[in-house]
Amino acid sequence: MDNNKKVIIEKRIAKVGENLKKNNMEFYYAETKDKVADIVKSLIKKGDVITNGGTMTMAECNLAELLNSPDYNYLDRSKMTPEEVAELYIKAFSADVYISSSNAITEDGCLYNVDGNSNRIAAIAFGPKSVIIIAGYNKIVKDLKEAEVRVKRDAAPPNCIRLNCPTYCAEKGECISLSNNERQISDGCGGDGRICCNYLISAHQRHKGRIKVIIVGEELGY
Repeated sequence: MDNNKKVIIEKRIAKVGENLKKNNMEFYYAETKDKVADIVKSLIKKGDVITNGGTMTMAECNLAELLNSPDYNYLDRSKMTPEEVAELYIKAFSADVYISSSNAITEDGCLYNVDGNSNRIAAIAFGPKSVIIIAGYNKIVKDLKEAEVRVKRDAAPPNCIRLNCPTYCAEKGECISLSNNERQISDGCGGDGRICCNYLISAHQRHKGRIKVIIVGEELGY
């Protein structure tokens, strides 16, 4: 990456980090995705029960070797049957650590997430003792309005393709609601494959430090 661009990106990340801390969330900066595992290791302890939501970012950060260590009890959904995954959604509420990404992070330090099954946003909001959010700097947006558009244009369409969900956005490349200037944040298609079903905004947290946010100085995930 061009060093001049890197300096500006890091300034923006630092600003977001300060606002996350004001919202009672811990903030960590990883210069590259290769440094994420070391930060995660510092946030978990031996014997922890760990699981995760659906996240491309986590896979890109190569956390499998760390989490599959015998030091931890990692509930790996990628190795489970659909029936076992459904059970895991419930078990996740009692996990010591839940790892996820975020669809967007606003400059004033809020997390914005949209979900289909909603197991991910449910666990971010309540249950697991510790939540670790890993996000590339490309997830940073100015405000909730930009967060909404980011999901409808940049996150949902490729995720629908990845999950084989037959939706308007998978076919056309963006949410049908973007053509309506008077749209509501929850507007979208009416198909059974829709993944934008429930919405979570994580603002100032009552339980300080439960949510830890690692922002990476690279573009990651959707």
